[in-house]
This record gives sequence, C-alpha cells and structure tokens, in this order.
Amino acid sequence: MADIEEARRQFDRIDEDGDGFITPAEFKTALAQGGDWNVTESVAEAIIASRDADGDKRMSFDEFWAYLNK
Repeated sequence: MADIEEARRQFDRIDEDGDGFITPAEFKTALAQGGDWNVTESVAEAIIASRDADGDKRMSFDEFWAYLNK
C-alpha cells in the first residue's frame, strides 16, 4: 500500500459527505468507480464489517488504514 498521506487522500475521496467515516454506500460507489467491480451494498457492508473494530457499521480512517494493510 501507498504511504499514509496517499491513504488519507483516498479515504477523503471515498468519504463523499466528509463526515470522517466511510459508509457501505460510499464504499460501494468507490469500488464501482474503480473499475469493473459490481459490488452490492451487502458486499460493501461485509467488507466494512470485516474491519469495523468498534461495530458502528462504518469505517473510520484508522479502520481504513488497517483494511489497506491487511
């Protein structure tokens, strides 16, 4: 993975509403824009849940960083 500054830029791009979290809907949109990914919202929810340390059903930057570095 790229450095943390690049990860922050990616996170901010995905976080469409700028609230500091990536929701499943935002993650789904980002994956779809990235290429030929046909991801359902339930798949996006599962991906986020796999790294959702605090169980709030959204991804903070720290959780995103952990996801990128799994």
